[in-house]
Amino acid sequence: MPRPQDPAKPDQYRALGLSTFAFTISFAVWTLFSIIGVQIKEDLGLSDTQFGLLVATPVLTGSVSRMFLGIWTEKYGGRIVFPLQMLTTAIAVWMLTWAQSYAMFLLAALGLGLAGGSFIIGVSYVSRWFGAGQQGTALGIFGAGNVGAALTSFVAPVLLVAFGWEGTVHIYAVALALTAVLFYAFAKPDPVETGHAAIRPATGLRAQLAPLKYAQVWRFSLYYFFVFGAFVALASFLPRFYVGAYGLELTVAGSLAGLYALPGSVFRALGGWMSDKWGARRIMYATFLSGLALLVGMSYSGTPLALFVTLTVVLGFSMSLGKGAVYKHIPVYYPQHVGAVGGLVSMIGGLGGFVLPIAFGGLLDMTGLWTAPFILLALLVAGLTVWMHLSVRKLEQRSSGLPNTA
Repeated sequence: MPRPQDPAKPDQYRALGLSTFAFTISFAVWTLFSIIGVQIKEDLGLSDTQFGLLVATPVLTGSVSRMFLGIWTEKYGGRIVFPLQMLTTAIAVWMLTWAQSYAMFLLAALGLGLAGGSFIIGVSYVSRWFGAGQQGTALGIFGAGNVGAALTSFVAPVLLVAFGWEGTVHIYAVALALTAVLFYAFAKPDPVETGHAAIRPATGLRAQLAPLKYAQVWRFSLYYFFVFGAFVALASFLPRFYVGAYGLELTVAGSLAGLYALPGSVFRALGGWMSDKWGARRIMYATFLSGLALLVGMSYSGTPLALFVTLTVVLGFSMSLGKGAVYKHIPVYYPQHVGAVGGLVSMIGGLGGFVLPIAFGGLLDMTGLWTAPFILLALLVAGLTVWMHLSVRKLEQRSSGLPNTA
């Protein structure tokens, strides 16, 4: 359905640019423990399991918060919710330096994790500025803010050496607070708030959550568990992996992890565009099949460093396309429920970034095998590929007149 009055292109670009920048800074904050956590692990003498829990704790908050942040954004608008979320997180990040024990670090990490909720705020805000034929590309560009993980991998080790982990945390907190002020100063109310959108969000909690009864929504959520959750988990784990498995310095390990995170972020827009052009289903098949092959290659012990790094770069690219493909569907199938459905999908996906680092640490403690986490991910993506194919076959057997909710 066409909009009564399409937003002007400069306003669309303003909304997309500001949201992408804010998400990039927020995502950089969200993955900060992947770098400073290595130093904290040494200072506190933590086991790999304890380190995995520390790195994963911010992901838990960032994931769970997405449900209610998505609903609040639909109700109050991204121009209000986004700055408030960033300012609240900046305060929590600054308070991280007050922690003195492992339990206090875990508690502080919960507050820092609110940075991860920025994703669904941006999805809800950006999707209101673009029509269905442009949303895959627009949301792909916005999702490229995942590059914040690469930013932290490249920059945080340098800051850590220069200012210590406490100074690094303070710099990140100030950057996030300034971003919040910048966003509020320059962002505009979206077309729904100004009455210029053809589709208005559902009102009332029950109406907003109604689509969650469909199996399709949960299937998308588990796809995102891999393409996003495993991406976050690997971005957090790889610095530790390179230090432990290859004996590299943290600055070098962070840079190599950044090589994985960079294509895993910036090509999300390409995934959205490809999904607009050829369909998200084909992109998901390509993501899962290539991901399986790459993870099998990464699972062999003794892989030369150069080859392993190359495999991670290609894996990051593949996951990036998959992230764009998953979110292509949501505003098309559920235009009145982008906040609720997108919140659930991103929450389940984000929980992958919480569960998997803990599993990685537990596997390392139990087996002593550095490649065990990659074997786990290979098994995960194999299962998802089979499930997706069976679901697609089931859909193909249905009458074209039935709703696509499987």
